Amino acid sequence: MVTKLKNLGPGLLFAGAAIGVSHLVQSTRAGADFGMGLIWALLLVNLFKYPFFQFGPRYASATGESLLDGYKKLGKNALVIYYILSFATMFTIQTAVTIVTAGLASTLFGNFVSIEVWTVIILLICLALLIFGKYKLLDRLIKIIIITLSISTLAAVIIAFTNNPDPISFTQILPDNSIEIAFLIAFMGWMPAPLDISVWHSLWAIEKKKETKQFSPKSALFDFNVGYISTIVLGIGFLLLGALVMFNSGETFSNSASMFSEQLINMYTFSLGNWAYVIIGIAAFTTMFSTTLTTLDASPRAMARTTELLFKNTTKFGYPFWIGLLALGTILIFIFLASEMGLLIKIATILSFITAPFYAILNYVLITSKHTPKAWRPSKKIHVLSWLGITFLIGFSIWYLTTL
Repeated sequence: MVTKLKNLGPGLLFAGAAIGVSHLVQSTRAGADFGMGLIWALLLVNLFKYPFFQFGPRYASATGESLLDGYKKLGKNALVIYYILSFATMFTIQTAVTIVTAGLASTLFGNFVSIEVWTVIILLICLALLIFGKYKLLDRLIKIIIITLSISTLAAVIIAFTNNPDPISFTQILPDNSIEIAFLIAFMGWMPAPLDISVWHSLWAIEKKKETKQFSPKSALFDFNVGYISTIVLGIGFLLLGALVMFNSGETFSNSASMFSEQLINMYTFSLGNWAYVIIGIAAFTTMFSTTLTTLDASPRAMARTTELLFKNTTKFGYPFWIGLLALGTILIFIFLASEMGLLIKIATILSFITAPFYAILNYVLITSKHTPKAWRPSKKIHVLSWLGITFLIGFSIWYLTTL
């Protein structure tokens, strides 16, 4: 058990990347607007996405190569499609998570500088951590972040329960108008995360395997399950906070990053008491900082490896190039679209859900192919869950597109 705990890393990085906008923004809004009425969507999408996320560390630890290498073995076209989709969404995703982080920093630490300056500060801190500390520092830091996040979030939920005199309704709701359906799809699009994070996870698993030879496929699956369960528990936690503190409050959230962050923390503080400001603030900021940090590492890592596989170029367009480009692109998008945080998040999350079937099918085909050692191909139960998951993701995407 000690060895298993010591080998934790990529799964927690997955949790750090996943527990962000999907939890702090989308889950809180789901609770605020629908109470506990969308808990079915949270649990169902986590269940049906599970195998496709799991295939990332499963394949990487069993073969010693990332999903990107596997995609190339399935055909160059699969890798080209991944490359295009990733380039089209990486800036929007990074901007969406950094906007929320900058808004929280402005609310918590003071608005003595503009939110644009806060964005630059946060990105520079993350860049320094990743460039100088590399994977080893990221691996160690994420353990502290996830523990802090878990304790502060669970403490906030317990406090909200004790301060709530009204009974909680668990009546489930199926949205029936276009606005509510769009929110449901956006909610599920990033819950617990976009499916392409399975690629990131496979890259982190390779880095972990370089660091310790004891990171076997069995260890990788244990590590993944710890991270995945964490995202589900904390997703329910933020949905509960939204339901307990904000449901039927009459408040509507602003699309401005700084205003949203201020509203979020002030509403919790108003309901739970001024002393809860620190707990909520730590939970919220830790959530978003971990996501900003891990996504800033993962997208460049994935783009660098894809570039290498497609163009056999390892110098000009490596990790430093992509992380610099992503940071610069994020700042530029932020400067011109900071007031449209809600729209950016909506676009990014809906894109993630609509492209989810592509990643689900690709991961399933790869893990069941000859390129995966027979001993580590999925069980019959995972096969069935995969088929159901693909059907679910395609069905909901079609439902959304027909309601536009």
